[in-house]
Amino acid sequence: MQLKSIRQSFAFLRHPLTAVIGLLLLILLLPMIRYRQESSTIFQSGQRAEDRLEYAKALRRYAKAVADEPDKQEYLLAAGQMATKLGEYSQAQVWLEHLLAIREKEGSENKHTAEQLGLALNELAKVYHYQGRYEAAKPLYQRSLAVREQALGKEHPDVAGSLNNLAALAQAQGQYEEAVLLYQRSLAIREKALGKEHPDVAASLNNLAALGQAQGKYRAAEPLYLRALAIREKVLGKEHPDVATSLNNLALLYSVQGRYSEAKPLYQRSLVIREQTLGKEHPDVAASLNNLAALYVTQNNHAEAEPLYQRALAIREKALGQEHPHVATSLSSLAGLYQALGRYKEAVPLYQRALAIREQVLGKEHPHVAASLSNLADLHKAQGKYREAAPLYQQALVILKAKFPGGHPTLDLVQASYEAMQRKMAVPEE
Repeated sequence: MQLKSIRQSFAFLRHPLTAVIGLLLLILLLPMIRYRQESSTIFQSGQRAEDRLEYAKALRRYAKAVADEPDKQEYLLAAGQMATKLGEYSQAQVWLEHLLAIREKEGSENKHTAEQLGLALNELAKVYHYQGRYEAAKPLYQRSLAVREQALGKEHPDVAGSLNNLAALAQAQGQYEEAVLLYQRSLAIREKALGKEHPDVAASLNNLAALGQAQGKYRAAEPLYLRALAIREKVLGKEHPDVATSLNNLALLYSVQGRYSEAKPLYQRSLVIREQTLGKEHPDVAASLNNLAALYVTQNNHAEAEPLYQRALAIREKALGQEHPHVATSLSSLAGLYQALGRYKEAVPLYQRALAIREQVLGKEHPHVAASLSNLADLHKAQGKYREAAPLYQQALVILKAKFPGGHPTLDLVQASYEAMQRKMAVPEE
């Protein structure tokens, strides 16, 4: 509201008394107008910082704008999304829960309010998802999808976004068959609505590739990763965090295939991008550190691997909390290193803690639980404790055979380890 328009609004006041009242109102309104203009300027400077990939600076600006106008929905959304991007999940939760409460009151009576409600539900669900609170995230994702389909139609890009996020949640919970159908539907909508070179299409391709990799379909995953990387580098630029994600995932694929010389420079480039754009305490930085350390282990470079594993674990515990599945991954990785070095007493409690987290958060039939059981079994086998190892191998095999009836590389490895131990048990000790 400009000063000129305010004067015009009080032009009808001709009586001296009403003129005095009008002048007093004007004096009272001016600081408020100036205050809101300042908030808007701060918010816009945050948007410019975000465009330059200066995410930490953008978050500070958005947070200041929210502090000035706590109920401004545009500010709450931007601040919540940026906090999520930077791994500040607790703060993101506060802002996005407040945003959702405001939009719940507005309802979904028309297309605009329904669209805004669907977005708020989706963004808060992502925070819960990244916090490892899968049961809290799922109903919000589902409701967001329902609201968007009704308001926007089933072929809208926002519907594809909800489908993609539901698929990622299903994948995290080990529900691979459900995930692949959701990812495929999301990709089809995005390619049709946005074109084949859009960043959202790259996200769908990346996610489908990651799911294929989790299922052991390595040959099918590589071309999807490569196509996603090419789109992101072309459209977003080579220093964007999404490019770092593609580099990291492609390096992971090369690592499991034993293509270590190809994986290492991709891991290193991904780490540099993430540290520069997201900050050195971000969960994605921890992922890069963990993966690079794992590569060093395969090359028997244990001295370089250990501090990377420890730094990754510290970041994850601080950013995600002590009961997060990613913390379990770091615990397992560090325990594996100690096992390789013969430091069995240090490895055991880490493996046990990782197993407890995974069983609690993911459920006892998840493939990652099978991995923890197999890791503990391997540790017992290395110490000659075959009677303790055998039931752990058996339990892991039951989970893996149920989850991958068509076979999987991890299933083959666990089966081979168990059979090798059985052969040793059959031979009497000298």
